[in-house]
Amino acid sequence: MSQPPPSGGRALAEIVAERRRKADLLQRSGRPPWGADFKPTMSCAEAARLAPPVGEVGEEALVAGRILGLRTSGGIAFADCNDASGSLQLLAQRDNPGGDLVEQLEGLDLGDIVGAEGRLTRTKRGEPSLKLGRLTMLAKSLRPPAAKSRVRVEQRYRRRYLDLLSEPSQREIFRHRSQIVVALRRLLDERGFLEVETPILQAIPGGGAARPFRTHHHSLDTDLYLRVAIELYLKRLLVAGFERVYELGRTFRNEGLSPRHNPEFTLLEAYQAYADLEAMKELCQELVTAAAKAAPRTAGGALEDGAISLEPPFPSQTMSELVHQLTGLDLDRIWAEPARMVEEAARLNVEVAPDSPSGRVLYAIYEQLVEPNLTGPVFVTQYPIEVSPLARRSPDPRFVERFELVISGREVANAFAELNDPVDQRQRLEDQARQRAAGDLDAQPFDEDFVEALEHGMPPAGGIGIGVDRLVMLVTGTDNIRDVVLFPTLRPQSGNEAVDPNRGPAPASP
Repeated sequence: MSQPPPSGGRALAEIVAERRRKADLLQRSGRPPWGADFKPTMSCAEAARLAPPVGEVGEEALVAGRILGLRTSGGIAFADCNDASGSLQLLAQRDNPGGDLVEQLEGLDLGDIVGAEGRLTRTKRGEPSLKLGRLTMLAKSLRPPAAKSRVRVEQRYRRRYLDLLSEPSQREIFRHRSQIVVALRRLLDERGFLEVETPILQAIPGGGAARPFRTHHHSLDTDLYLRVAIELYLKRLLVAGFERVYELGRTFRNEGLSPRHNPEFTLLEAYQAYADLEAMKELCQELVTAAAKAAPRTAGGALEDGAISLEPPFPSQTMSELVHQLTGLDLDRIWAEPARMVEEAARLNVEVAPDSPSGRVLYAIYEQLVEPNLTGPVFVTQYPIEVSPLARRSPDPRFVERFELVISGREVANAFAELNDPVDQRQRLEDQARQRAAGDLDAQPFDEDFVEALEHGMPPAGGIGIGVDRLVMLVTGTDNIRDVVLFPTLRPQSGNEAVDPNRGPAPASP
């Protein structure tokens, strides 16, 4: 029988050596351990459903999967064959004219991938089974599968394949993620939005307050940046005459790691001509509720236990109202005194630069003290103009027409009534460029081509961005973004530093 996962490096080396010997024996016997063709006729779960009553012989079936259990009983051998749908028991008896299938089954190791051909049946205990007529090795596993307890927390994300192999519930999260993405696309398609693709490599990384990743294009001999947002190119398409466009794709920000932040993430951005902020609220609610309906609830999540309801309409509150409720600050009374605002922030243990304008102080207080404690869902409206250079001004010139949807203390969506005044946009981006030159690396660079596009005329429009990873976290009841990203960014392990792709790996020591 197969050995349990090893507890030490030497034991692992011995197991790998033994499995290599088995692979060599298979090769010499004319049964290649890798590379055989096999076409299953049904999944393991389907085969289990089609198994006949006890005592009857069912139809022929071909299944394929990974061996996750082996046992013998009274000259009969059993194996648990697992594929993406579930498991099916394989049963081998010595009366097979094609060879000793009991010996073949006993010779397998946990983790081997096999093709199994035979007839469906049930054991006396009623277990759906496939009585083997033929067994084909499809992929010999040279390493034993890791037990759940042995996939250490720090290794779960680094060796995701082991995590998904040992814990099927983790695979379910990513099936749900796929269902959520399909639901988002379907809703936008049904509402007449056109899905487009815009550059990931950009000469000017605009549209978001974030530090970009930089690379170098050798043929052009110029630096390029991975996009931090999709916004500015989609707005160019509004200028071009498209009235409803969206893109769902990877976006990159050169920021720190946290349970809510991964340097590369999936962003959905959609823009609709002649739509205002209220229309974006309606679209946002539809997208979020469609995502929630697309995947089954996960036990323990805020949606499952009733702590949060996504029944629309979602309430709205201004940022100033929320800060006043928490701190008691009379913002209208002290807004004209930025130094006083800075003093109040210090009293609340919120750090801001001494020369910060009142809008930035308000945003810092909200971001540090209020947002993390919002249960939601709630549309937070009326953002300070200082932190919203691409949104249209509100009637109150201190603020812009913008909202963020916050659920469980997380920003899930961000929407604007888009700024289509090229004169105002030029002034604001010039101000951003000055801040960037003064050392604010999150400030946006000036994009002359984008401003020139606005000068050709962009219709009034609403735009929305949704962090798909955070939305999946909400729906699946997970608390860490790494649990919904298949291969999250991690710090390199010692001895596994990145290899320069232009040089290849370092030569082995003699």
